[in-house]
Amino acid sequence: MLRIALRFISYDKAKSIGVVLGIVISTFLVGQQTGIFLFLTGAMSSLVDNTRTDLWIVDNKTTNVNALGLIDVRVGRQLESIPGVRKAYPYVVAGAIARFEAGQSAPIQIIGVQPPDFRGGPWRLVKGGLFDLLEEGAVSIDVFERQNLNGAGMGTGFEINGRRAYVAAETRGVRGFGGIFMFTTVSRAREFGEIPSHKASAFLVEVLPGADLQAVRNRINASIFGVRAWTKKDFSRATVSTVLATSGIALSIGTLIVFAVIAGMIIIGLTMYSAAVDRLRDYGTLKAIGADNGYIRRLIMTQALILGIAGYGIAVFFIESFRNGIAKSGILFEFSPEIKIGFLVITILIALAGAAFAMRRISRIEPASVFRA
Repeated sequence: MLRIALRFISYDKAKSIGVVLGIVISTFLVGQQTGIFLFLTGAMSSLVDNTRTDLWIVDNKTTNVNALGLIDVRVGRQLESIPGVRKAYPYVVAGAIARFEAGQSAPIQIIGVQPPDFRGGPWRLVKGGLFDLLEEGAVSIDVFERQNLNGAGMGTGFEINGRRAYVAAETRGVRGFGGIFMFTTVSRAREFGEIPSHKASAFLVEVLPGADLQAVRNRINASIFGVRAWTKKDFSRATVSTVLATSGIALSIGTLIVFAVIAGMIIIGLTMYSAAVDRLRDYGTLKAIGADNGYIRRLIMTQALILGIAGYGIAVFFIESFRNGIAKSGILFEFSPEIKIGFLVITILIALAGAAFAMRRISRIEPASVFRA
């Protein structure tokens, strides 16, 4: 059957190429939108996902790391009295305005972490080091945000909320959702962000080796009023769910993916239907020599599978080219093996759904039709 399917494919190269192109376009659009979605959801939860901590402690109304409230620093001492807690590190996130000598300004998120552990960032350092942030006015920037920060680089001086700052470290790909990250120490973040010294945005809790993480979380939630303890995984999921629920991102990207799949099915279905109509006598001949409708359907499905796999291979090349291309502008994401398998499954389903148009037409052919003039 494979040999016959290949002969049918090669019989009309133009239509076969049309089917492959339809598959390539549809699969590429699905991959493109999936990649953008992965980048956006990764940016939403990047502070959580890249922080070295066992538990996040935030106020009990917060479900989004990008919108942290303020809690009293005395909570830190309470946390360290809970059985199983080794250390609680204060963490500060504040909105601010960065102003440069040329007059350009940009909204930023100043993030304060506790030295010398520097839990909470920065990560992916490419220039400078964590201890360089101890210098007066020192902050980090990301290399992909330079264009938004008047071309700032190592040593560049500027102002944050009217206070002098300078770039002491650079990261690569440390980007947030709707804000430019600048890391510094907790005390300097309070100063830049005008946050009282007795307040923090969160606490990062390290549990004792061997301690039951879920049990420690439950003790904190039961013992300390006004705060809630989250595991990294749960807080990351809650952040993404909250942002998606309050924005149109999931709906808009999901709609584009659905339309890409439907468009692919229509293009492939019409092309394969046209090709099948052109070869009615060939299919009729197969029926005349004993092939039943089941054999004909399997033959058409085999053609669809061959074309689908060929289209998938080409589409993956373009998807990876797209991913590598936009990575140069700081839009970084990776496709997991499960997602790549998902792309293949979608591609095959698109090809088979398109083949269904042709199968319905061919199944009604009478074998005697090949003997009519």
